[in-house]
Order: sequence, then C-alpha cells, then structure tokens
Amino acid sequence: MDAFYDILLALHGLSGLVALVTYWIAAAAKKGSPLHLRVGKTYMLAMLGIVITAIPMSAIIALKGKVGTATFLAYLVVITATGLWMGWRAVKRKRDQAAFRSGAYLGVALANLFASAVVFAVGLQMSQTLLMGFSTVGMLTGAQMLWRRRHPIAAARWWMQEHFSAMVGCGVATHIAFLAIGLERMVRMVGIQPPGWYGLIAWFLPLALAFVAVAWLNRKYMPKPGATTAAARA
Repeated sequence: MDAFYDILLALHGLSGLVALVTYWIAAAAKKGSPLHLRVGKTYMLAMLGIVITAIPMSAIIALKGKVGTATFLAYLVVITATGLWMGWRAVKRKRDQAAFRSGAYLGVALANLFASAVVFAVGLQMSQTLLMGFSTVGMLTGAQMLWRRRHPIAAARWWMQEHFSAMVGCGVATHIAFLAIGLERMVRMVGIQPPGWYGLIAWFLPLALAFVAVAWLNRKYMPKPGATTAAARA
C-alpha cells in the first residue's frame, strides 16, 4: 500500500510540475494562437493527471484514518475537475450556450454544492478554519452554475468568459499545491520552519488573486455593458 501511494504521489507531483510550467506559458501566449492551444492542451492533460492520481490517494489516506485530510483532498478533486471540465466544454460548445448548460452541467453544479456542504461540516466538527473557509469555493461555483442555467451570459463571447474563469480556477489549484505542499516541503528540507500563518497565505492568496485576474480578463476581453446595444443602434 505504501509503495503504491509513493508511486501515486510521484506521478501527482510530476503532473503538478508540468501543470505549473505550462499554465504560465499558455497564459503568456496570445489567446487562440497555435502555441496557446498546444500548451493549453498539455496543461489540461497534466491537470487530468493530478485529478486521476488524487482519487486513489484520498482513498488510501482515508484508510489510514485521516478522514479530514481525505475528505478535503476529495473535495479538491471535485472543484478542480469542475474547472477543467468547464474550460474544455466552453471551447467545444462555444456556438451553443444552451448545450453547454445542459446534460451533465446540472449534476456537476449539485456535486459542488454537496461537496462544499460535506467539507464545511467536517471542518466545523474538527474546528478547522481552512476547511470551512475553502468550502465556499464549491458553494459559490455550484450556485453560480445554477444561476447561469436560468440567466445565461448575454455576450456573444460568453464561452470565452466561461473558459478563462475556469482556467483561472484551475490555476488556483495549481499554485496552491505548489505553495502549500511543494514549496513548503523544499523549505523544510533546507532546515527552515515556515511561520504558522504561512499555510493560510498559501491557500487563500491564490484564491484572492484569482478574483482580481478574472475581473481584469473580463474587462479586457468581454464587451462593455451597453456596447452591444449601442452597436446595434448604430
């Protein structure tokens, strides 16, 4: 069991490293360019590797009696897989928003709400601020998805907004994993003890920056309010 877990952990870490590098290459590349598309596909495959390896890892951790950690890891799988799926689906169905929000869309929204409720309950029982605070991600994701089913985005480039919002969400997961796990382990290896507040910064700083990034991308790529109406009148 331990040997199998070590293999999963190594594959998980390797996938995370590839995801971290390709995320920034895709982000820096011109949107829609061949480089952006090729590197973006590599990033999504790396993220898929992270999700696939995390599923049995969470099961093994649960069998070891660490239910809180296992529950949180499984929750991260749900919200990360949601962002990955939404980003891919937005591009594939960019000509039909109704099709984008049909089928499995409702189930994914409900899965996020259910997962966030479970994590909040576990965090409350264990008095873990991290679990309770991070449960809002799944709650907001699921609630927004349900809202968008009845109130779809009016802009013609709705799919672009859904795509980059989902990719920024995946980027949050990528950077949290690096800061909270990878970087912390490297710091400890050289004999430095991170301060007690570092864990919360590592988890919540990428999340806060994500809201800023999405707002900036919306302003850059999405039409201004009233622009469509003004163009139609002209």
